[in-house]
Amino acid sequence: MNLSIDLQGKVALITGASQGIGAQMARTFHQAGATVVLNHPGIGSSAEDAAKIAAELNALRTGSADVCAADVAKAENVQAMMVHIRQQHGGLDYLINNAAILRDRTIAKMSHEEWESVMDVNLSGVFHCCKYGLEILRDHGSIVSMGSIAAIQGFYGQANYAAAKAGVQAMMRVLSREAARRSIRANAIAPGVVDTAMAATIPESVRAEMLKNVPLGRFATTEEIANVALFLCSPLASYITGQTIEVNGGWRG
Repeated sequence: MNLSIDLQGKVALITGASQGIGAQMARTFHQAGATVVLNHPGIGSSAEDAAKIAAELNALRTGSADVCAADVAKAENVQAMMVHIRQQHGGLDYLINNAAILRDRTIAKMSHEEWESVMDVNLSGVFHCCKYGLEILRDHGSIVSMGSIAAIQGFYGQANYAAAKAGVQAMMRVLSREAARRSIRANAIAPGVVDTAMAATIPESVRAEMLKNVPLGRFATTEEIANVALFLCSPLASYITGQTIEVNGGWRG
């Protein structure tokens, strides 16, 4: 078997691809030869950021990157995005559920809006993308959804985020059974702390305490997370489904 990863002729959708891990995933899948669809929510600078990445990739290979606005928390937006992908690209081979938000607060102080907004994006958003993505996903495709070490560690102030990510990991186990008849694999990645703009909001004292739990002595790069997603979508992972792959530098609490 050829051990190189060649995704030429394949189409990958990455949600939340305007920055951080999602942006790197778009670059990584593109480098492997795939056509990439960069989803963004249309909030703040996300549209501009996604367009810049797509332009960068299209400069390397004409027509190889597309941008699609959709708030994954809204089922109708996701359904419209999948219709667009079918019309423009004929279907989908890889669905990467990366879009997520943080609204940290203790349970006692967390508002209903803070709970619901995280659940709507981080959990329901994955459900929407899987439900409508399956309609255009080709047989032998792959779904990779972002879980988190938070689902295992239960970090202070992250009841909403941890619960949503635990739900995503459980959803992939269910989906791996339901999609197996079409040879579609479904897995989750549970990163530890990754050096992104989101992680940069963590107070330095808290970051230092977190780092003490990581045997490798550093946080992950976005490239390291994207490489695992690429592996899970490749033929090299053809017998891996229903799993949560922890990518956390050995963090065990």
